[in-house]
Amino acid sequence: MIDSVLSVSKDAINTCLTVEESNLFVQDGYLSESGVIEHIAQSAAAMAGYGTYACGHEPRLGYIGEIKKCRFFSLPQVGQTVCTELNVLGEAAGVTLLSAVSRTEGMEVAECQMKIFLEQQPL
Repeated sequence: MIDSVLSVSKDAINTCLTVEESNLFVQDGYLSESGVIEHIAQSAAAMAGYGTYACGHEPRLGYIGEIKKCRFFSLPQVGQTVCTELNVLGEAAGVTLLSAVSRTEGMEVAECQMKIFLEQQPL
């Protein structure tokens, strides 16, 4: 659910996805709300994977703990590209709080906050 990573760091990532008719989350020519959330979640996974890889560790399993303050303004159409910017708001006790904003053609599509949990590294 990610075609490209535009930029990535320990605390942020920018990703894009071009919506194709064959996408499982496309309904009636539009990427569904669930599809936008899955794109955001996959972006979070890519950021977490980058963070562990940059530290020389193996990727860890991650889980979505919570999605909140989720608002949809429109849905991307088939053929459009949705780009998402994720930023870390805070981390504590293995939980990372992220903010996400998704845009298509410069117009905001959705925004939300997401908590993710990563399994601890084996000792």
